[in-house]
Amino acid sequence: MTPDPIFFKNREVAAYRLLDILPIDNMKLEDWTVLSTSCSGYPIASIIAKELNAKLDMMFSKKIFAASNNECEIAIVTEAEEVLIHEELVKSFDISLDLIYGQSQFLYENELSYEINNFRNGEKLTNLNGKNILLIDEGLNTGLTMMACIKSAIKLGAKSISVAVPVIPTASITTIDSIADDLYYIKKLDHFISIDFYYDTLDEVKFEDIETIKKD
Repeated sequence: MTPDPIFFKNREVAAYRLLDILPIDNMKLEDWTVLSTSCSGYPIASIIAKELNAKLDMMFSKKIFAASNNECEIAIVTEAEEVLIHEELVKSFDISLDLIYGQSQFLYENELSYEINNFRNGEKLTNLNGKNILLIDEGLNTGLTMMACIKSAIKLGAKSISVAVPVIPTASITTIDSIADDLYYIKKLDHFISIDFYYDTLDEVKFEDIETIKKD
């Protein structure tokens, strides 16, 4: 089988290619808040927010992994205290829901709260009432994090929720389309490998890097 080609040189290229497919002129007629759903997606979100003259922020979340496989995501907890569980995996690993909710609470109190405090000086992302939200990431693997962030935005009262990612597994499209108002992507793939496979350069984005981008 021939490997899939590299689609994006780096995050900056991916951001400008997303701008090409977003209805920017129409979007500029309304106020938008752009939320990155990961540290890795923040550089892309920053470029798009500047083009839209939109507020830029983050939707913080943490992944919960199966005890027997530290690469297998079984749940996500967001800063809105939304917990999204991959039910099939939880059943297959016979994992207790009490355990998942316990881990969620631990992550919220010990990691998410710390990051929120440093990023927004302790202010939570608590009220999106009447706001148009554009959720951005560098790509989706399972789509679990994005789904959790969409549900969190709904919980926080968003007027509309759109999602924009450079690359997405075909299998995730229907699920996201079912609860988001709009979904924008450049490439969809039936046989998805991993996000970094489709970028020529995809350096790690650390929390400190986001602080630098915020100052630009």
